[in-house]
Amino acid sequence: MLPSLPGTVRLAGAAALLLLAGCAKEAAAPSAGPLLPRTATAPASALNGVMMQGFYWDVPGSTAAGSWWQNLASKAPELSAAGITAMWLPPAYKGSAGGYDVGYGVYDRYDLGEFNQKGTVATHYGTLSQLQSCIAALHGQGIQVYEDVVMNHLMGADYQESFTYNGQNYNVYTGFSYPGRGTTYSNYQWHYYNFNGAQQGANNSWLQWNPWDFQPYANGDAYDNLMGCEVRYADVNQANETIKWGNWLTTKLGLDGYRIDAAKHIQTGFFNNWLDNVKGSRFAVSEVWFNSVSQLNDYASATGGRTSLFDVPLHYTFKAMSDGNGAWDMRGLQFAGFTEANGPLSVSFVDNHDTDTPGGLHSPVVNLKMLAYAYILTREKGYPCVYYKDYYEYGLGAQIKTLSLIRKANAYGAAYEYTSVNDADYYAYSRAGDSTHKGLMLILNDGSSARTKGITSPFKNATLTDKTGNYAGTITTDANGYGNFPVNGRSWSVWVPN
Repeated sequence: MLPSLPGTVRLAGAAALLLLAGCAKEAAAPSAGPLLPRTATAPASALNGVMMQGFYWDVPGSTAAGSWWQNLASKAPELSAAGITAMWLPPAYKGSAGGYDVGYGVYDRYDLGEFNQKGTVATHYGTLSQLQSCIAALHGQGIQVYEDVVMNHLMGADYQESFTYNGQNYNVYTGFSYPGRGTTYSNYQWHYYNFNGAQQGANNSWLQWNPWDFQPYANGDAYDNLMGCEVRYADVNQANETIKWGNWLTTKLGLDGYRIDAAKHIQTGFFNNWLDNVKGSRFAVSEVWFNSVSQLNDYASATGGRTSLFDVPLHYTFKAMSDGNGAWDMRGLQFAGFTEANGPLSVSFVDNHDTDTPGGLHSPVVNLKMLAYAYILTREKGYPCVYYKDYYEYGLGAQIKTLSLIRKANAYGAAYEYTSVNDADYYAYSRAGDSTHKGLMLILNDGSSARTKGITSPFKNATLTDKTGNYAGTITTDANGYGNFPVNGRSWSVWVPN
């Protein structure tokens, strides 16, 4: 915990893991101005699409393919063949720690690896030209691109400013002049009056000179002053500049959508304006780390459905299943999470760069992880997000690919929860299919022994095969769709009509 003015601030969200350095941002003198016009729009997410988070917290600075951008570009064909339809890229701009910064300690939002700043031209992920080539490779394989947008704070100011506010003298790193970039793309500089406060000094304590944009809400889980130099979005100048930057970024990279970092720490009225003036009909998903379906629904209401939200409660449901490691009651998966409550606005995930990082949230799903992936990739509701580290570093890629292709081919039609069949170990869920897709029956088992249960399925007089390959042979159903559906111990099966 870190002291804040007022109250106490807890680090959370994607930025939580950063080493908090002094920040300073420069901005033009206060003046009024209209919001920028709405831009042209691009298609939203694909039917039965699968998003991939294309990074993890400590990705290497170099790979066999070159930079991280070159690594992702090299994987575009295989990911497209695996049913991945969108890629969430890490923050692409220069961070306060230069080439070591993973982007959440954002210094210059207009430097995408193009200018010699903070000791490097390239960002942690590569140069601008490599980034543009990566996006071209992804687009060439039919994969949409979502950029990680960090607009709550700035870090790593160029110089210290001295000023007096309410009779108190301040000496704070809040001046951003971007000497390596100059006025290329933007002449906007940041000063103390463009912020509400900043973390400074060896203990990163908060100094505050403007009111926070909003009071804490959701029992204190959402608060304005998260980290670094806290941007003052109550002032129209910062609002307009950030909208202008969002449109520039969208055009510069040809983006199809956005992942918004630390959204619950940003003034909601400004955020709605940003979405209205930048997003259009593109896709957006926001990190709003509430382990509460009702709080996520409240936020969805406050943002008017403009943005999807990550299903944090579902992640913690999977975490409970993992921690139980066979002792958890699988009926907890029935109608679970924000995905069930608000499917059109839900992005389901198993783990991400925050949950699977020591020193961060660190709530990884370690045991029975593929059961969680089978759940999100066959579900009627929600837009599933696959984690790069699970796919490549943890060796789950082949199994995730199989499920992703099952989703593409079979996950259609009405869904059904078998509440009268499910028990502490056995969980069943079906998709009935439609006129051109055969549907599926998902069976999960966290117990140590194989299980079989009789179920009246949507598939009448059918012969079915486990398309995952986990259970050999076939099963048949009668004229009512009744059949015995087996699954191995600590395993998953997806039975599909032949």
